[in-house]
Amino acid sequence: KAMDHNTEGTHALIGAEFARRHGVNAKVVNIIASHHHEVEQNSVEAVIVEAADAISGARPGARREDLEQYIKRLKALESIANAHQGVEQSFAIQAGREVRIIVRPEEVDDLAAYEIAKDIANEIETTMQYPGQIQVTVIRETRAVSYAK
Repeated sequence: KAMDHNTEGTHALIGAEFARRHGVNAKVVNIIASHHHEVEQNSVEAVIVEAADAISGARPGARREDLEQYIKRLKALESIANAHQGVEQSFAIQAGREVRIIVRPEEVDDLAAYEIAKDIANEIETTMQYPGQIQVTVIRETRAVSYAK
């Protein structure tokens, strides 16, 4: 994101200037310069690149997040879920973008499963900081098995 340690400025503007000096099309120069809204976007492609940059930046580790902090966040998600009555197990998956919660079907009916999902989502919103959204999925499973002989 930098030409060298002596070049000052943001990577978007430095990159755009570098591209301009090397004869890159003006539309592409604008896309480079505007992907952080430092200059006005002049094309649909510029908007798409900005969105792609935001999505890419939200990936785990993309912002040099410390592994310890990442694991701490996953454990916090599972901890919030496990604290609710009727929860048997929980798993933070998709790099912490989803929490799957397995409840005991004998303790939690269908209506309560929806309430647990809503309560956990609200608790995550009020107690944690995270990019994007986190999907909370409560799984209540009952199996009936029989054998024909």
